[in-house]
Parts: sequence; C-alpha cells; structure tokens
Amino acid sequence: MFGSGARTMVFDIDGTLCFDGRTIDDRILTAIGACERIGYDVVFASARPVRDLLPVLDGAFPSATLIGGNGSLVSVGSEVRARASFDPAGFGALMDVVGKYGATYLADGPWDYAYTGPVDHPIRGRVDQGNLARMVDIADLPEVVKFLVVGASDMAELAEAGRRLGLTVNHHLDEAIIDFAPGSTTKWEALTSLGTGAYIAFGNDINDFDLLRNAERAVRVGSHPSLDDVAQFTVAATPEAVAAEISLLAEAV
Repeated sequence: MFGSGARTMVFDIDGTLCFDGRTIDDRILTAIGACERIGYDVVFASARPVRDLLPVLDGAFPSATLIGGNGSLVSVGSEVRARASFDPAGFGALMDVVGKYGATYLADGPWDYAYTGPVDHPIRGRVDQGNLARMVDIADLPEVVKFLVVGASDMAELAEAGRRLGLTVNHHLDEAIIDFAPGSTTKWEALTSLGTGAYIAFGNDINDFDLLRNAERAVRVGSHPSLDDVAQFTVAATPEAVAAEISLLAEAV
C-alpha cells in the first residue's frame, strides 16, 4: 500500500503493456480499467504514432489521452493533431545525412507514412496494423513528425549526426533502430503541454527516461539499464507482473 496524490496514470505501450507487438493481455486491461473506474485519468504514451496505437488498444479506454511519436502527436477526445514536426531546413539536413549513410527508414506524417526498409523488418509488422492509413512517398507527407531509421552503413555515426542537428535521438541498440524526433520533443514534454501535473508512469526503454524521471511513482518494466537512475520500482516484463503492479494503484485508494 502507498499514498499518492497523483490521479493520472501514464503507460508506454511496447515492452511495457504489449509484449507481442499486437495485443495487450486481458489481465493488464482489467487492472487499468479498475484504476480508471476509481477516478484515475489514463494516458498512453508511445513511440508509435496514434494510428498504430489504436489497433493495439482495440477499442479499450476510448476516453484516454494518447501521446504518439514520442510526443510529436497527441489525441484528445479522439482528435489527432501534430504538436511537433520537423522544420523544412532541419529535415533537409537530416535527409542529407540519411543519404550519406545509405539509411532506410520509416517516416510518419500526422496519419500516413513512408517506408523504404526491408519488407521483412520486424518494425514493418507493427506499422498500420489496422489498415487505417496509406503508405506514400515521403514527399507526399504534409509534414514529418517522426523519423525512424531501420538500417544504415554506420548507425552510431548517424545517431551522432542527428544530435549535432539538434534533434531528439533515441538509439535503440537492442533493436538496431534510431528514432529521431524534432527538437526537444519527448513523451514528458508532450504530457506537460497538456497540463498534466503529478502522475504515475510505467515505461521500459530509453525513450521513457524523462517520463519516469518526473513521475511521482516511476515503474520500470524489465531491466533496461538506461532507467537505473530514474526507476523507483522494477517489475518483470510479463503480463502477470505488470497487471499486479497496476492493481496496487487501485488497492491503495
């Protein structure tokens, strides 16, 4: 049991609630639902664009706020809007670097996307699972809110080049991908822009660092070392363990 003034719960998706890339276990959904019923506001904050959050949630928690693209997209009351995108000059510089390292990528607009990577790349199976969008040429995207590199001749050098351009860069070594976001865009920055105060957070990876660092109760799912300094609690990356930890929030009221 614990005391908490936070009335908002913020959840990352992949590796935190979703362990197969497609679904969330019913035990986790039940635990979150119990917290929502006693008055918690629920927020899902993911690297996925909002388009790719919807099939995973599969209609659950329709009133929840969604933060997608690591903070570049938000959906409140089912209205999706881009709150951060690459400026043309900065994106042109990024594409120059992408060309230099022969990078292949997934580029997300507010809804549609462009993809140049291998058809069998694991990330491809998580894109537009609900067939809600179109795959287009990158030039046909009205704006780019998130840019994910799935292959390059030198991933480490490419990541560093992105940092020199002033971009938010998450280099996921375990998945061999680099996630670029415009400027200082993060899940936490998007959350604060929506007026959220104290909150409880669940996350599993480097892109959850600021989210957990600023949480009243910070729960790491799994053992990613990048979160050692910000996680107050750590639970196993299993549906049973995550559901049990979420249930504590309802029991504490």
